[in-house]
Amino acid sequence: MRLIVHCDGASRGNPGPAAAGVVALTERGAIVGRLAVHLGEMTNNQAEYHAVLAAVQLAGLLRADVIDCRLDSELTVRQLNGDWKLRDPELRVLAGRVRAALAPEARAIFTHVPRAHNALADRLANWALDRSQPSEGASPPPV
Repeated sequence: MRLIVHCDGASRGNPGPAAAGVVALTERGAIVGRLAVHLGEMTNNQAEYHAVLAAVQLAGLLRADVIDCRLDSELTVRQLNGDWKLRDPELRVLAGRVRAALAPEARAIFTHVPRAHNALADRLANWALDRSQPSEGASPPPV
């Protein structure tokens, strides 16, 4: 199964409180999964990588064999595609975690999209950021 997974990391401050939002869709556009995760303190680039990691993990749970990750961070996309070097040691570790999280039979495609095309994932990331800690019983907003 092929999944289109929009993911977004956000931080308020750099570093600052951070969160990730992920929305998984079928090729026909049906939403089959979503996540809104508060990440603690980190940079915006670290939050983007955590969002991709969450996206890959969610796709694995949904048994996707092709994961089309779409995000608005050109840096993250270019680094994961091998176009740009990973100089930051923490981002290098996170990139390794993303690759390790991929199921052996799965193939990931990382695509840069304009911010406006990533609004659902952005909304979930900001929802999680608006809460300093995950709340018992709170559900992410509908997407």
